Amino acid sequence: MEAPAQPPADLLPVQREATLAYRAIRLWAVPLLHALFRITVEGRDRIPTDRAYVLIANHLNWLDSFAILASFPAEPRIHFLGDTTMLVTRKVQWALVKSVGGYIPVNRQARPDLVLFEQANRCLERGGVIAIYPEGHYGATEGEISPFKKGFAHFAVDNHVPVLPVALSGTKDLWLRKPIRLIIGQPIESTGQTVESMVTLAEARMRELLPPYHDPGGAKLLRRRLTHLF
Repeated sequence: MEAPAQPPADLLPVQREATLAYRAIRLWAVPLLHALFRITVEGRDRIPTDRAYVLIANHLNWLDSFAILASFPAEPRIHFLGDTTMLVTRKVQWALVKSVGGYIPVNRQARPDLVLFEQANRCLERGGVIAIYPEGHYGATEGEISPFKKGFAHFAVDNHVPVLPVALSGTKDLWLRKPIRLIIGQPIESTGQTVESMVTLAEARMRELLPPYHDPGGAKLLRRRLTHLF
């Protein structure tokens, strides 16, 4: 049996403006996240609000994307890259993604994925934000990162936009009221950079930002359920 076809990328609008549905969801989702976890954000004043950029972060667990969305302003709109294979069989989730989330589809079978680059470039041209986990997978250990892949650097250099590094700490293993840190670095300008130099610079900057991890101890309520919620 053939797999369902992935929806055309143009069904997913990319834009600077946040949708009304997303703004409405933030009204209850952000307080909920802060009730479950003790999220602190450092360097919030470094977030560009007047231009497009590429956001990069280390990746530890399902909470990462939600913590970023809850900690960043609604605009410019953040668009995550993701495989739509699962979504196309689930109409409710697909409708939610289209109406609420900033989302750029990735076709892992296409080499190269020309639609991905077209959609990403369009997003940045319109003033949106692209969020990427350049390791390409969940990190194995808190406080460490794997070598970066080059995709984010292509987007930034080709579109002459900066890269904003965000270090996440505490999201690998989760429990109720666990301290979670987001550390936002200075934007890395792409002017004068090659793809290779941007990868090297961004990876070094992320290693500088990422703090050593220390288990905060205490009661670890709902640990298994929250760690494996998604």
